[in-house]
Amino acid sequence: MSRINSNVPSMIAQANLSRSQSDLNVRLERLSTGLRINRGADDPAGLIVSSRIGSEINGLQQAVRNSERASSVISTTEGSLSEVSDLLNSVRALVVEAANTGALSDEERKANQLQIDSAIETITRISNAASFGGLKLLNGSLDYILSGVRSSAVAKAQILGANFAGRSNIQVDVETVASAQTGRLYLRGDYAGGPFGNGRLQSSVTLEVSGPKGVQTLQFLSGLSLSEVVSAVNAFKEATGVSATLNNGNANSGVIFSSVGFGSAQFTSVRKLNNPSAASNFQTYALTSNAAVPANIDVAALITGGQLVSANRDAGRDVFAIVNGNLGTGEGLKLSLPNATSLSLDLQLTQAFATRNGAQSSFFITGGGALYQLGGEITASQQISVGLPSIAASRLGGTLINGSLQFLDSIRSGGSNDLNSRNFTNASSILTTAIDEISVLRGRLGALERNTLDTNVRSIQSAIENLTASQSVIRDADFAQETSNLTRAQILSSAGSSALQLSNQQAQQALQLLRT
Repeated sequence: MSRINSNVPSMIAQANLSRSQSDLNVRLERLSTGLRINRGADDPAGLIVSSRIGSEINGLQQAVRNSERASSVISTTEGSLSEVSDLLNSVRALVVEAANTGALSDEERKANQLQIDSAIETITRISNAASFGGLKLLNGSLDYILSGVRSSAVAKAQILGANFAGRSNIQVDVETVASAQTGRLYLRGDYAGGPFGNGRLQSSVTLEVSGPKGVQTLQFLSGLSLSEVVSAVNAFKEATGVSATLNNGNANSGVIFSSVGFGSAQFTSVRKLNNPSAASNFQTYALTSNAAVPANIDVAALITGGQLVSANRDAGRDVFAIVNGNLGTGEGLKLSLPNATSLSLDLQLTQAFATRNGAQSSFFITGGGALYQLGGEITASQQISVGLPSIAASRLGGTLINGSLQFLDSIRSGGSNDLNSRNFTNASSILTTAIDEISVLRGRLGALERNTLDTNVRSIQSAIENLTASQSVIRDADFAQETSNLTRAQILSSAGSSALQLSNQQAQQALQLLRT
């Protein structure tokens, strides 16, 4: 049958040709863009996933740039700290030279003081000048801001790192659980039945007094007042690190020998050298318990009660405290919390606070610090915060001397520890603390750069590689497959055009019927 109003074969050929042309266009588009997914209609689910992966990749690429920039900041900071370290070592050498008073004239000592003043001024200048892209690094602007610190409990607080995690401030609670102690030995003074009575040595004795700084041998005659024994021991306390006091301020109550400093590195040793195995009225005692004790006690009563036992050596103890639920590490009167995830700090506690069990104090961190975004997501877990303290002379080298915190600027001309004051031991202690502070800060920044930033860059780069590969699998075109499909689409398109031509020719066959 021949119909001309409805050419169904032509319609079929047109439809198939249209599909072939559409498929051909898709192949050409994919080959020209290199992408399998060019619009949502190509693969809706794949587009969503690949877009999310692309967003993650962009965030991680920026995180790599952030880490590299943070590493540059730390390198710049460390370079300035290196110069400060060299200056501090040169000042220490000048102080040691000035202490050689028997071979140094006043003019030479004044010249040394001028060099010290110049070096200290340079340290402060470096503190104010060190910067990175306009960001001040060592003037304290990147240090944490503290509020409510009680000077009666905390002499100096340095926050190393704090994670605010959306909080406006962080409360820091400190509670001592083990008090700091000196190495301490007790000598009784009540010898009513002895030949010389209370408060005096009952026999001649030669003592070896030793502590963390050194050893000194002292000889005492029988009948000598215990007050004179105290004076003799204290005359060498700078050489031995051991001091002596009258118990209760009364020679009849005995003598307390104690290390000058607190902590496990401190000790007191008082040993009798002349025939030490023979019986003698000279015997020192140590407490059997590490519990905190008052400065003055009833020695005779504690000996009778068994709380004091014979000993010629006693070591001190470091302070231990709980800081926000974490056990801090003590070193004498210093307390550190170095590895807590949300808070790291160093505290210089006062003697009154650190020597009391159960003493409590609180303060707040209200802001500050240098925040580094190290991940692709802006969350607290992908950020680190570091405190960079001021290294100005008025803030560097804080050391407790006679209960007062003294800094590097006290070594300048007119300061309490300048060369003219002859307080060479104090100056040396301050410089030792300052050198340690700079060294620890350099080490902390170096560890951050090496173990955190560099590692972070490598791990993120690995993640970027894997995510890019995953995105490529989802979105990129497979050229081998697409060229094969292009050939097929081209053949079908050509065949469809030929079929459409033939189907149109079939309608013209109806004219043959009219000619017969």
